This record gives sequence, C-alpha cells and structure tokens, in this order.
Amino acid sequence: MSGADANRLYWAVSDCRAMVGRGLLRLVRQPVNIIWQLAFPVVSVLLFVYVLGSAMDIGGLDYKAYALPGMFAMTMGFGFMNTALLIAIDKERGVMDRFRSMPMAPSAVVSGRGVADLVGAAIDLAVLTGIALAIGWRPEGSAVATAGAFALLLLLRFALIWMGVCLGLLVPNQEAAGNLFAIAFPFGMVSSVFTPPSMMPDWVGPIAMWNPVSSTAGAVRDLFGAPGPVGDSWIEGHATLMAVVWPVVLTAVFLPLAIRTYQRLSR
Repeated sequence: MSGADANRLYWAVSDCRAMVGRGLLRLVRQPVNIIWQLAFPVVSVLLFVYVLGSAMDIGGLDYKAYALPGMFAMTMGFGFMNTALLIAIDKERGVMDRFRSMPMAPSAVVSGRGVADLVGAAIDLAVLTGIALAIGWRPEGSAVATAGAFALLLLLRFALIWMGVCLGLLVPNQEAAGNLFAIAFPFGMVSSVFTPPSMMPDWVGPIAMWNPVSSTAGAVRDLFGAPGPVGDSWIEGHATLMAVVWPVVLTAVFLPLAIRTYQRLSR
C-alpha cells in the first residue's frame, strides 16, 4: 500500500469514527427511537404468545420457543426503516449537503451510519432478549451456538442497514421514509416468524421460504436448540447456510449502491 493510499484509509476510518460518534450521541439524546422500534415486536410477543399462543399448533412444539427467535429476526428485519428515516431527516434538513461540502471521506457518512445503527441494533436485541427471558424463554443450545445465533441476527441487520441507507437517500422526505412500513410489514410478516411456510397456502409458502428473514429465523431456532418443522424445500433444509449467504448478497448489492447514491446527491 502506497503512502497516499494509507493516508486516505486513515482519514476514511477517522471520518467514519466521527460519524459513528454523532450517530450514538443522537441515540443517547433520543432514546425514543429504540422504544418506537421495539414497540411492534413487544406487542407481537404479548399478542401471539399470551393471546393466540395457546391456539397455535406448530407440530407439537412449544409456541414460545418457536415464535420468539422468529421475532428476534423480524426485529432485525424491520430495523432498516429506522435507518432510512434518519437518513431522510438528515437529507431534508440539509445535513447531507453540509457533509458533502466538508473535506471528509465520501464513504464516511454511509459507513458511520451503518456502524452506529449496528450498535443500536445490538441494544434492541439485548432489550428484546431480556423481555423474552422475563416471560420464560430460554435458549437450549450451547453457549457457542447461542452466541452464533445472535451473530446471525446482527449479520442480517448489518446487511439491511445498507438497504435502509439507499432508501433513505432515494425518498423525497421523511414522511415518505415513514411510509416504508408498507414495505417492511410484508417483508417481516410473510416469513416463518409466526408460522412454518409448509403450513401456508401454496402461493404464499414459497415466498416465505425464500425470505431472508425466514432463513435467519430458521437458523437461530436451530442454534437456540428449538428447531421448527422443516419442509422438503432446499432453502428450508439449508437455513444456516442461507442465513449467511443472504446478508452477504444484500451487502454486496446495497453497500456500493448506498455509497454511489450518496455521491450522486444533487447539491
């Protein structure tokens, strides 16, 4: 690596660190963002586990052991909405234009947002896990397997951060970013979060099977020691593999696209 390349890398990391600090400071000052993001999965836990759980028959499995890992995955899947909203707010208020006028690495705004949101996702996951433990859920797998499950959940969130950045840069304002729930809702719900795809109608099941959220949900159930019913499809039989492949593919597509979209913003 030449001296010029090393210098650019140093400033890219330094600028990214500054943007991460800004993102975490906003998180500390506005904890309502975490509360808002957790509201839906918490309500879902109460609704499906306590209200509807007794009526759910998942192959004789304890529905709590089936649904809670799926809700962890759904929360990570829904997280891109918060990323898109924060990016849209910065763009609408002219913060992005200010960053573009500063002598900083072009990748710093995108990478800094990604790292800060990943920290926020870890906090979301810790809070939701605490709630799950409080209502009686326990992981049955080994400590290493449990750690691997949480790593896969954060990997999914990491990949979807870049989709959120792209959408936040593309939507015209923060109101439009708020409407992304119309995309996030079916993305999270048409999956194996609450029901195995094999129990769904023929036209819905394949969509749910090939949903990245389903792959992560299936993988973490296995790692938590509570595997759910698996159909005959290849995608369901290789959930752990696809829980890695899907995030890698999504990151490879959306991370460069997010950086390119930011660089092409009109001044």
